[in-house]
Amino acid sequence: MKRFFNILVSLGILGLLIWWADGAAVLAHLQKASVGWLLLAVLSLTALTFLMAKRWQIIASALEIEISFSRAVAEYYIAQMVNLVLPGGVAGDIARAVRVRHEGDLTRAAQSVAADRIIGQSVMIAALGVGIAVALILPGGIPWPAIAWTGIAVGCVVVATAFVLSRQNGATGRFLYLVLDQFKDLRLMLLALIITVLLIFSLYASARATGTVIPPAGWFTLIPLILSAMLIPFSVGGWGWREGAAAALFPLIGASASAGIAMGIAYGAMLMIAAMPGLYFAMRATASPSAETRNQMDT
Repeated sequence: MKRFFNILVSLGILGLLIWWADGAAVLAHLQKASVGWLLLAVLSLTALTFLMAKRWQIIASALEIEISFSRAVAEYYIAQMVNLVLPGGVAGDIARAVRVRHEGDLTRAAQSVAADRIIGQSVMIAALGVGIAVALILPGGIPWPAIAWTGIAVGCVVVATAFVLSRQNGATGRFLYLVLDQFKDLRLMLLALIITVLLIFSLYASARATGTVIPPAGWFTLIPLILSAMLIPFSVGGWGWREGAAAALFPLIGASASAGIAMGIAYGAMLMIAAMPGLYFAMRATASPSAETRNQMDT
């Protein structure tokens, strides 16, 4: 029932947005989409999968879970495909943790996946915070409201709270300490930064494909906000919320709401195309006669 509800939410929001912003205008943007820029978006998203798999492999290794890079890539592709077609956006990650529990135990496997997600989102949010702060301090650019400082303050409080909790001896404290300790790994941080830049570029390329040029002032402000909207759990693959955020934010850069919706639809379609190898890896794993593979794919 919950899955059906999330699907209805995504379709309902997307349908209302297209109706509100003029469906003909949205369709016009999509019909004129640049194949070259769409291809760049797919290539960027494909590179992201390999880099995120490497990030997870490094984090898992810190937890004494040894996963080969090829295995990490396959698992990441499968998880991405599941997250894009099932409501909530976390089912694939849960299954990813269960499948690699044989390399350690379920607790450490789950922690590796959770830490991977937290570190990725933390770097994106940090980039957003810096981008918003610079935009508020420097004149010109996107006219962000002063209340944006509140969001930055909340982010600082969250980080401080996490640091304090990491000093506790409970399970939560030990996990947070593990996550915060990963930020000392310069190799991991460089990887996370490259991933953030490529995420931003993939959405920028989708905007260019549908006829909108997002100015530099929006690269680390507007784009991360749109990407963050995809984290809202009441959806499937971020559909609806992503387009809604784009429709609300695009007027800040002088673009129409319909252009924002078209960009969101193009980005969602490129996400699906880039995640298609997940079907191959899933079918190959389930078709393998080896006992090891069957254990890995028992979910």
